[in-house]
Amino acid sequence: MTQTVSDWLKMSQAELDTLFSAHDAGPIPDGEAKGTAIIVPGTTFSDEIAKVINIFAWQGKLFDADRGFLRNTILPFGLKAIVAKVYKEPSWLDGKECIVLDYSETSLLASHIRDEIRMIQPGLYLGKVYWDKRRLIDFALEFDG
Repeated sequence: MTQTVSDWLKMSQAELDTLFSAHDAGPIPDGEAKGTAIIVPGTTFSDEIAKVINIFAWQGKLFDADRGFLRNTILPFGLKAIVAKVYKEPSWLDGKECIVLDYSETSLLASHIRDEIRMIQPGLYLGKVYWDKRRLIDFALEFDG
């Protein structure tokens, strides 16, 4: 069944966790992805919050799979900043392999952040954000082609 980010914004946190756990890591992505923050999933506010964050704070990520790193696309003018190392290891959510986006050694601003992503379908990844080991929010990454 093909899913969209709009579908994910309507899901509950438990449904998003189940979706994440039901999939394998998939390949480490390469190239530019549009990002969508998923905050208060399953509520009427989720879509509006995602739009505001996308305009003013975070638009997505630019992956370099060969080098094992990424840069976030941030601020209204699309600055490529806040670097993370990218590699595979067990997820903090369920212990199965995931793709880790690790900021601990690459960013003072985001040094406590760890993202985990899994490919749900080609070109579409679901992510979890952690501050130290505390879960914060979910996010989607959409790749063209």
